[in-house]
Amino acid sequence: MPSAISADEGEIAGTVSGFGGQLRNSFTFQVTDRLSGTFRYSIIPDFTPNEDEPFADRSFDLRYRFTDEDVYMPMIAVGLQDFLGTGVYSAEYVVATKTVGSSVRVTAGLGWGRLGTHNGFTNPLGVIDERFQSRPENFKAGIGAAGGVPAFESLFRGDAAFFGGVEWAPNERWILKAEYSSDDAYVDSAGEPLFEHNSPLNFGVAWRPLPGVQLGLGYLYGSQLAFSGTITINPNNRPFLSGLDPAPQPVAVRADAVRAAQSWDRAALSEAAIRQSLAVALRTEGVELTALELTDRTARLRYINTRYRSEAQAMGRVLRILTQELPPSVETLTLEPMQRGIPLASATFARSDIEAFENEVGGTAATLARVDLDDAGSEAGLVQVPSPRGAFSWALRPTVSMSLFDADDPLALNFGAELSASYQVRPNLVLSGVVNQRLLDSSGNLLGRDDGEDDFVEPEGNVPVVRTDIGRYGGDGHPTLGRLTLARYDRPGENLYSRVTVGYLERMYGGISTELLWKPVESRLALGAEVNYAVKRDYDGLLGFQDYDVVTGHASAYYDFDNGFHGRVDAGRYLAGDWGATIAIDREFENGWSVGGYFTLTDIPFEDFSEGSFDKGIRVTIPFDFVIGRPTRREVRSTVQSLTRDGGARLSVEGRLYDVVRDAHYSDLEDTWGRFWR
Repeated sequence: MPSAISADEGEIAGTVSGFGGQLRNSFTFQVTDRLSGTFRYSIIPDFTPNEDEPFADRSFDLRYRFTDEDVYMPMIAVGLQDFLGTGVYSAEYVVATKTVGSSVRVTAGLGWGRLGTHNGFTNPLGVIDERFQSRPENFKAGIGAAGGVPAFESLFRGDAAFFGGVEWAPNERWILKAEYSSDDAYVDSAGEPLFEHNSPLNFGVAWRPLPGVQLGLGYLYGSQLAFSGTITINPNNRPFLSGLDPAPQPVAVRADAVRAAQSWDRAALSEAAIRQSLAVALRTEGVELTALELTDRTARLRYINTRYRSEAQAMGRVLRILTQELPPSVETLTLEPMQRGIPLASATFARSDIEAFENEVGGTAATLARVDLDDAGSEAGLVQVPSPRGAFSWALRPTVSMSLFDADDPLALNFGAELSASYQVRPNLVLSGVVNQRLLDSSGNLLGRDDGEDDFVEPEGNVPVVRTDIGRYGGDGHPTLGRLTLARYDRPGENLYSRVTVGYLERMYGGISTELLWKPVESRLALGAEVNYAVKRDYDGLLGFQDYDVVTGHASAYYDFDNGFHGRVDAGRYLAGDWGATIAIDREFENGWSVGGYFTLTDIPFEDFSEGSFDKGIRVTIPFDFVIGRPTRREVRSTVQSLTRDGGARLSVEGRLYDVVRDAHYSDLEDTWGRFWR
């Protein structure tokens, strides 16, 4: 039964539980201190008696807590269960939880849907509108026919019932629970019971052997043993506290006598010597100097941050080195961070501020208040610094890919190797490619499917097959060409960025992708447009193409809300030729974690889209530095879709502009400015 208790803000919980032959897997994210969301994947044997396979159900929950607990007021929350799924677990509730003493919590609630099926009574909301007294048939528990459509017409309708419980924590490791359940809807699609329901009373115990780990055992409904395991992690809590970053160089403070100097002695110290010395010093911090403009009083340098996830931290490291390496007369320091060969912004500091604020209380905020952020300057006056790395680079690394929520294999892991290489024709023109070799899957099969078996069944309907056959790519165990592209990045005008990528764009498609982005440095808003011509690749993952091509494109709007929330809307044409829009919102944490969700609605009818009705999913980004404690720009991204379908599918193009550009703009710099002096 639900309670009104909220987890700590930002907490992520993964739970596996089972009873009565059923298996539930859930992913819960505490979006804010009051709002939480859950994605649930359940396997129910014998749900459909005439089917051999177990029923795999995917559903989404939301819960919002309205009140905080105080001396007299309990926590009160309202929740929607399976409001965006098949309707098997469909329920709504209002619940209150109160702490009694130091170790006891009491919960009481009123539920509808599944939570109104035991000892239910006429809906009290019927006094407002008689339509609340009945619940649509397709949203009654056990029907499972909603197909992913939001169940707005069923909310808080039908019979209601009371539920409640009490829990006692004798210490921090153990919790004992007892509850009265109002859920009597464990039935199959024909309404027959899935197990004996002998009692509404449930009893359980939870044990926390380690921080972030909880194991549970229960006896439910007078007939069923239950188990559960939960792992929690909070991106706000770093496992390495402040991290294991190497200590930065100290700021070199000039003497008052030399600070006012108007020039330096070029006979004793040449510009070439300064460039060489500065490039070497920056390289020790993982920063590559690409160009430098130096006058008696100013220095402007362009560089590539290859180590630090936060551009603010890279700026702090660069400025410290500049105070060590530049002549004393240089007072104005302008930094222009670059990625993909294009300058992203211009940040101008007074050297005297850097000297004054390094060890001052409030110096971090004072530095942010004094920095002058603007669009990057022109090439005029810059002297290029050759890269010591050379134009060619390559890497060989192991890979792990994950497939979730297949009815036959709910968690499938594929292990392999990836060979990547790139050649920098010019700083903003790069030829790069990736070759993948699948070695072992979670079932122990070497080299993938090697018997020529192809179990792909083309979906029924009028939608072109553009994504549902993704499992056929590289399934024979041979090496595949994951990507081979020539990409060019440019600055066509003030606040404008452009990209053109041509070649084998991704695992399934090749072609050409073009993009234009408008993003002022200090604006929270960005606008973009992308047009692609895509041709479907052969299943062997080599150089051939199939007889399917399509022109796709989207107009995009990005907005950086407060408190780490980022919104995005993409409207246009998708790979199946369908027209529609994708709406996404992500919660990004200052340490690089990101958790978000999206949904896509197009002109494909729900019945043609098939199960799920429209595309939706959850995505998570985990930065490597959070895990290992040392600075790195590498990260892991994963998207969990309820189902892979052909409607609402987009190209997966590496290096899209918004993610490249935004790191050096004001909103992202402000979010991570606390790392400036690290």
